[in-house]
Amino acid sequence: MMVPHGLDASMNNVLTLLLAGGAGDRLSPLTRDRAKPAVPFGGRYRIIDFTLSNCINSHCRKIQILIQYKSHSLVRHIREGWGIMHQELGEFIDIIPPQMRVNDSWYLGTADAIYQNLYSIDQNAPREVLILAADHIYKMDYQKMLHQHRAAEADLTIGAIRMPRDDACSLGVLEVNPDHAVLGFEEKPESPQMLPDDPTQALCSMGIYVFNTEVLRRVLKNDAQDPDSDHDFGKDVIPAMLGRYSVQAHPFVDENDSEEQYWRDVGTLDAYYEANMDLVSVAPHFNLYDADWPLRTKSHNRPPAKFVFADIGNRCGMALDSIVCGGSILSGGKAQRCVLGCEVRINSNSDVEDSILFDGVEIGRNCRIRRAIIEKHVHIPDNTIIGYDAQEDAQRFFVTHNGVVVVERSPQAESPATLKTMLA
Repeated sequence: MMVPHGLDASMNNVLTLLLAGGAGDRLSPLTRDRAKPAVPFGGRYRIIDFTLSNCINSHCRKIQILIQYKSHSLVRHIREGWGIMHQELGEFIDIIPPQMRVNDSWYLGTADAIYQNLYSIDQNAPREVLILAADHIYKMDYQKMLHQHRAAEADLTIGAIRMPRDDACSLGVLEVNPDHAVLGFEEKPESPQMLPDDPTQALCSMGIYVFNTEVLRRVLKNDAQDPDSDHDFGKDVIPAMLGRYSVQAHPFVDENDSEEQYWRDVGTLDAYYEANMDLVSVAPHFNLYDADWPLRTKSHNRPPAKFVFADIGNRCGMALDSIVCGGSILSGGKAQRCVLGCEVRINSNSDVEDSILFDGVEIGRNCRIRRAIIEKHVHIPDNTIIGYDAQEDAQRFFVTHNGVVVVERSPQAESPATLKTMLA
């Protein structure tokens, strides 16, 4: 597949750090046994795949992933799916767990995570450090941001996107002048500073930063010595830099083939569900099929999806307006507006609508399921109904604010789980 832009040798002097250690509490129970960046998305991907794909498409070839909570699934995915770098050319994707080099605590915040890894940064001696969150869905060429950073001779450049007022309240909000210099920054304000040319929107931080390495080292050491700091870039480090350093905003340039800019924080179950459901619409806002911006993930050595029983009574295996991944079999069952992972099986006379089924899910016969997220390897017994009676669903499962039913594995299960005992 084609890579969209020519190789930029200047990226050789950039070290990319992915923050992938968040607990992801708002995505629970999907994060009960895995880190948020390892949560499946779009059938065959993990959330971290989208940031890593941006890195590869932007020719960022020196990458360190900072992990922390429940990292086993994430580490295995990176090891099995992202061993594509050429070490003899100085390329790498390294996984770095908390090492407690400077103290005896786990990461106290986003800034502390980088501070605790200054040793690893110094070992690579980069000119700039690109810092990314590993839990957002978007397409971006980081080369463009680096070029602006160098042209402006900035000390820090912040990726920025226009957002509605309600969304801005949960993000960092920037105040900038016409030359993109950052004049003010407030983390999660109750009353966001709105844009002069559009009072319905604010300019918000995407959690994407380009730092000059020497400046990064200096501000992190100052922050680490502040007993009142939360050791967070948005709350502490960036506000402290204003007026002392050259801080620029880089307006988000979307590489996604869509009229609307697409950047999603899928940090809540409802946001996660809606982002997945958007993928199965006729004209999705986020394009998985763009050959000019390939999305990479672990290679799945599975057979093609299969649809069996055609016009035999009511037994007709079919999928409409859905994503169906390899190894899945619709054996007389129907999926409509669904995202089906690998090796999913829907058996005869079962209807599944508006749902996300992770790898290995099996739906028994004569089931009716709608607006559900079903965890890996869960077996739904015959004649089960989910998503039609809110009170009954709430007694058996976790139900989101918007009424999405989350069916998780049994905490006691040591092997692929079954719901048969839960529904008995």
